[in-house]
Amino acid sequence: MYYIRSENSFDSAHFLKGYEGKCSNIHGHRWRVVAELFDEKLKEDGQTRGMVIDFSDIKEALKGMCDELDHCLIYEKASLKPKTIEALNEENFRLFELPFRPTAENFAAYFFRELKAKGFNMHRVEVYETPGNVAVYEE
Repeated sequence: MYYIRSENSFDSAHFLKGYEGKCSNIHGHRWRVVAELFDEKLKEDGQTRGMVIDFSDIKEALKGMCDELDHCLIYEKASLKPKTIEALNEENFRLFELPFRPTAENFAAYFFRELKAKGFNMHRVEVYETPGNVAVYEE
C-alpha cells in the first residue's frame, strides 16, 4: 500500500455555542490540515508514472479549501442571531457558515468528505487545532 500526505493551514476564529467553558467565546486558531491519500499500486504510464497522484493536485485542492476558511469567523448555522450576522456583514467581516459545530473532529470529517467528493482516494485527514491537539477522521 502506498500513502502520500499533503498539508496546509488556515487561521480563523470560531466559538462553540452551548459549550460551558472558554471555547464558548470567540477565539482563534491556526488550523493545520493533513490529508493522506492511498493506493495499492502506482500509476504505470504517463506523466504520473511511479506516483500515487501528482502532489500538485492534492496540494491545490487542499489549499483552495483552506483559503476559503482563512481569516474569517466560522460559525455553526443558527448559532448567531440574524441581527449579529447583519451587523458583522455591515462591518465587512468575513463569515463562513457551516451546517455543523466547528470542532476539530467535524473539520476532519468535512475535509475528508470534500476531498473524497473531488475524486481523491482518501485514507485519513488530521486536523490540528493546536500543535498538541489533533482530531483524525478515516473511513
